[in-house]
Amino acid sequence: MPDAKDYYSERLSAGRLRRCYEIAAPRIQQYLAAETDHVLSFVRRSHRVVELGCGYGRVLEQLAPAAGFVVGVDTATASLEGAATSFGRSANVRLSAMNAETLGFAGGVFDVVVCIQNGISAFKVEQSRLIEECIRITRPGGIVLLSTYAERFWEERLAWFRMQSGEGLLGEIDEDRTGDGVIVCRDGFRATTMSAPGFEELCARLGVTPLIREVDGSSLFCEIRVTRR
Repeated sequence: MPDAKDYYSERLSAGRLRRCYEIAAPRIQQYLAAETDHVLSFVRRSHRVVELGCGYGRVLEQLAPAAGFVVGVDTATASLEGAATSFGRSANVRLSAMNAETLGFAGGVFDVVVCIQNGISAFKVEQSRLIEECIRITRPGGIVLLSTYAERFWEERLAWFRMQSGEGLLGEIDEDRTGDGVIVCRDGFRATTMSAPGFEELCARLGVTPLIREVDGSSLFCEIRVTRR
């Protein structure tokens, strides 16, 4: 049984991760596009941007032409190798294997820090520490963008995970233990989400006030404007 923390690096990486998105239904594709479009609305050509949990580069492909410089971070070496195939010759893209709890960047070096597609829960790290690190590496005036699934997107999300399970990308879903926003697989995988109050509580511990907003009826964004070091 794989450790839940290592599930994405050991089982759902590279081509298997890509396949998860290839089989996504139209409503999931709409969700993914709306989520990325919302991020892009904050990005300018002069910006330095980092994406945490970049995988094989699905979002980086859109960030790279919009920003001045982009760094993709992931713990899955196989996914980063796949991304390197696409971005190896891109002058403004760098890829790095790092844990989101201990990012090896100096403070205040990025204009936009991106942690979307439910990274706040999927990374299986200490969530306050993750947000603290995101804030630390963001310059004053910059922004941290985190997202999770909207509560009312449950049925679409569950259907997508069932498709992934049906293709053997995830373990068999334990239908008896799945519900209330939590998807449980029989191989030990457990997919949770974050609520608006949950985001607010995490940010309050760090002395910051986020803007929480729902996008497309599918994503819940936590936006933190960094005002001081």
